[in-house]
Amino acid sequence: MPTKITLIIDNPADPEAFEKVYAEVKAAAETFPALRRAESAKVWPKEDGSPTPAYRTLDLYFDSYEDASAAVATPAAGAVFGALAESKVTFTGLFSDIE
Repeated sequence: MPTKITLIIDNPADPEAFEKVYAEVKAAAETFPALRRAESAKVWPKEDGSPTPAYRTLDLYFDSYEDASAAVATPAAGAVFGALAESKVTFTGLFSDIE
């Protein structure tokens, strides 16, 4: 079954500095083996300008759960998750069955 990994990235303390880190995160994620498509998005702030519960999302699409699982065990995944951890921005990762 097609599988998507979604990273929901919380609001960074310093968005400008985080954008530099995020460029590296996205580039590393795009090297995951068996990756079919990557989709990056920046979350709009609320109408009153206050932040939403998330700052960015990154969706990574694979042909199967096995491909997605194998991808997160690679050095590229280590670079992605290591850069996010070093940036001190919290995030949630989800594996989803694409219907």
